[in-house]
Amino acid sequence: MSNTRRALNRLACLAAVSAALVLPARAQVPPAPVDPDAALVEELVVVARLPGPAWWRVSDGDTVVYVLGVPSLAPKRMEWDRAIFENRLAGANAVVLPFTNIRAKGVGVLGSGLNLLRLRSGGPFEDRLDSTTQRRFVAVRERLGYPAKHYPTSNPLAAGVQLASDYRERSNLTTTDPAKLVELLARQRGVPVVEKTYDIGPLLGAILRTSSQVGRICFDEVLAQAEAGPGVTLQAARAWAAGNVPGALENERTYERCLAMVPGGRAFDERMKADTAAAIVAQLRKPGHAIVLVPLRPCWRRGACWTACAAKGSR
Repeated sequence: MSNTRRALNRLACLAAVSAALVLPARAQVPPAPVDPDAALVEELVVVARLPGPAWWRVSDGDTVVYVLGVPSLAPKRMEWDRAIFENRLAGANAVVLPFTNIRAKGVGVLGSGLNLLRLRSGGPFEDRLDSTTQRRFVAVRERLGYPAKHYPTSNPLAAGVQLASDYRERSNLTTTDPAKLVELLARQRGVPVVEKTYDIGPLLGAILRTSSQVGRICFDEVLAQAEAGPGVTLQAARAWAAGNVPGALENERTYERCLAMVPGGRAFDERMKADTAAAIVAQLRKPGHAIVLVPLRPCWRRGACWTACAAKGSR
């Protein structure tokens, strides 16, 4: 991967977290982060009756949409019983992947390079931390195998995003499975794949104006998750694969909560959920059946995603 592409990917990740980060001049110290997806539709939190992950269905006349909630973070190449999925894949009109992809379009090499240089300045980041947090951070980064110069920034949000990426990589965790496998199997069967990518290029500069207070909240959330290790995530993934939705929902939600603290971040999140609901409605207009993958917890929140499409219950 080229240096330019690495720069764009990192900036895209940062901008997706910050969304449109322009804080009021008189912003106060933000309160503790609150998970916007904490209140779930309880009747949808079930344990599957058949082997493998739990499914839900939305029907409309001669159309059935099978909905598979997938973890937002899971082990790479996670094993799960695909028998029901492959049965429903046969003859499907389409497979709709989670609407979580981001891309930075229309960003020049010079602009991305300058922004990255601004983010990667003033380091090492740990020199700006209080002694207690510094000890915690150093212990985590040493366990992950990175030197202090790996975090050459004075921006706490940038440090948090980098730490999240490093922790997931070293823990063999990913945000793309099992959707990546589903896409591969669908294309092998010749089933059309529907996906959506969001252009956050115009927002890249906003990261530089993020309040250090908000950025520090995000950093602290990531640090806590990295300290705890992947145990909770691995346990939740096993529960998901066994169709145990309550257990799957026990996955850590630390870093995600900081989105609610960032002006614009909540709106970006709501947009993705609304687009997912619209994709389900679009599939309901076609006779036959389709498969839709949605992020498990965000779309089980009251009023979000396909729950707004009158779900008919689980299999």
